[in-house]
Amino acid sequence: MIYSLKATYHNGTLILQTDCDLPEGNEVELFIQPSPVVSPPISDRETKQRLLKSLIEQMQQNPIPLNAPQFTREMLHERR
Repeated sequence: MIYSLKATYHNGTLILQTDCDLPEGNEVELFIQPSPVVSPPISDRETKQRLLKSLIEQMQQNPIPLNAPQFTREMLHERR
């Protein structure tokens, strides 16, 4: 039988977040699926304005060349 359990890794130990009814001493095999990394939202107005200003300045210092190739929809989508 396959179980799906959630756990948190903390100080070298996996801490289960869900109950598990496995017999004591049962051997298991783990498949790790990392969580996607998401930056926390910026709630400080001044920090947000400073970061946006920096981003705009960097974009203005590195403009896209006029002779840069134009991508088609086909080029932008993965092909299998």
